[in-house]
Amino acid sequence: MRKLFFLFIFSGLSTFSFAQKLPKKEVPSVVLNQFQIQFPKAFDIEWEKTTNGYKVEFDTKRSKDHEVWYSIEGKVLKHKEELSERNLPQTIINYIENNYKGYKIDDVDKITEKGKVVYQIEVEKRANEIILRFDEKGNLTP
Repeated sequence: MRKLFFLFIFSGLSTFSFAQKLPKKEVPSVVLNQFQIQFPKAFDIEWEKTTNGYKVEFDTKRSKDHEVWYSIEGKVLKHKEELSERNLPQTIINYIENNYKGYKIDDVDKITEKGKVVYQIEVEKRANEIILRFDEKGNLTP
């Protein structure tokens, strides 16, 4: 257990060392312009420099939390959006209800990367948490 604790702490520290908070004025204009075109109503915006580009975290009225990774050229590499359960495809809700009886849906993320959509859902029952991933058609994926 102690090894697991230290592994968790070390991995968390190493994650922070690769990303650094960035003032908006230090984000390249090509990245900022792309962001402003795609998310003109974003607020609570926080930028970070990553090893291969930029990451922005923000909120919109339509959805609570967003994270978008941009290349240095301003191309979207990945978009993670927090959703409510009601925004899930019905096939996913049905799968969870039929295969995880007694579990409740806790967190829902829609992740778009390289043109593919994945729904990542955390279900929980007491202290037991399971992360499930589905493609956009509602099929469970590894």
